[in-house]
Amino acid sequence: MKAQLETMHQLLDQLAKRAAEVDRRRGEANAPLFSIQLFQCQGKLLTPCVNEAQGLLNVMRRDDEQGLLTEARATHICETLLAQISALQRELATLPLRKQEQATRGRRRQSIGELYQELAKHQDWERRLEDKLRDATASVDAASTPAVRQDYQKQVLALEQRLARCRQARERIESTISYRERKT
Repeated sequence: MKAQLETMHQLLDQLAKRAAEVDRRRGEANAPLFSIQLFQCQGKLLTPCVNEAQGLLNVMRRDDEQGLLTEARATHICETLLAQISALQRELATLPLRKQEQATRGRRRQSIGELYQELAKHQDWERRLEDKLRDATASVDAASTPAVRQDYQKQVLALEQRLARCRQARERIESTISYRERKT
């Protein structure tokens, strides 16, 4: 029994070091990392969860030294400790996957207010591009030579492409806003 307790103690010490390092880098999570059935502390960091598991191990050691540890209690504590250690190891093992998932997910989700500001910017850009396109089209008609006319036509084409991209972006923002407003 003492050998198993020592093995668990060493494993929890290793987990404590890794958890402290991860907590420093990652910071606090938005929600508790584990269910209340697994960890009573409801920690948003890993370190309090490791501390809880270490505390449970210390209770088991103390009860064993005092001769108060029954077989049923030892079994229950061991099962709880193994579940906690497994959960901590899984959490630490999935960190690279979470980073990769966040990177592919992209930027944070914008608020409705930010989306409306973005929409207003795109509407303004669209209006300005339409004005420039109108001026460039008039310049093509007024061009004095074919070479000048060709330069103006290139400008018109470039402005039409920019305007099309601007409209697509505006429509995307509008659809996001309407989707989010329907959802709430």
